[in-house]
Amino acid sequence: MALRFLGIIPNSPDTDSPTIWLDEETGDLLIQSYKATEDEVKACKEIGSIPGHSSDVPDHETIIRLPKVMIDFIPKPDSE
Repeated sequence: MALRFLGIIPNSPDTDSPTIWLDEETGDLLIQSYKATEDEVKACKEIGSIPGHSSDVPDHETIIRLPKVMIDFIPKPDSE
């Protein structure tokens, strides 16, 4: 796996540091961030996504909260 560091939340302490990496082989993002609270997960489930799709969060998935300041670290699609 070839990972590239993209960014860390500015001015973060030595602990509690949301971070983003890019898997250069797949283009996937690996994100370390804050766990969503039970109330946030409940709200996500209530809103759902697309009709007919389960709103349950499988055991192998989770919902995280990505701080707004970190959105700039997410790669943009190449312009064609």
